[in-house]
Amino acid sequence: MVQTATPASDFADALMGEIRHNYALGRVLVAVDGVEGTRAFADELAAAYRRADVNVVRASLDDFQRPRAARELRGPDSPEGYYFDRYDLSTLQRVLIEPFRFAGSAGFQTASFDAARDVERESKWITAPADAVLVLDGPFLQRPGLRGLFNFTAYLEGRQFGLDPAVIGADELYQAEAGPRFGASAIIDVADPEHPRRSFADSC
Repeated sequence: MVQTATPASDFADALMGEIRHNYALGRVLVAVDGVEGTRAFADELAAAYRRADVNVVRASLDDFQRPRAARELRGPDSPEGYYFDRYDLSTLQRVLIEPFRFAGSAGFQTASFDAARDVERESKWITAPADAVLVLDGPFLQRPGLRGLFNFTAYLEGRQFGLDPAVIGADELYQAEAGPRFGASAIIDVADPEHPRRSFADSC
């Protein structure tokens, strides 16, 4: 079953309202999971929170990559390398997820590495109010070690046209290991990014 498509901003407002209904107070962590379209969708969702006058923090898994030598240890076109070696998940948890969840006066960072320049990023430690939302986007956010850390996970599906074969292969590994459709709070079809649609785990 797939719902009728609506404009992206309206869809984001509705999804934000759904999340707010269940998680109105305290620190809330929202994951936007998928191999394409996550950054734009997460930006729309963060904008919806801002329209509702909610303090929101944006971060992307792409800003927590490992150095190129480590990322490409198995070769630049390796699906296993893309899935297992690309992201620095321990740093992600240490400098962002754990301190954000802790709240209080704990500082956190929204980036640790500049992949384009292949150097560590000099990121400032920032803070947020007690009632704040973190919207984190990126692939494989329901993998073992990350699943269960988020209050709400939106899993994005698309057509995957033009994706790098290594990304497609890595996604196959992810599907086999994590079954992300069945663990997500919401499954969203973004084949048309301007008109996302809600779908369900039993849809074909």
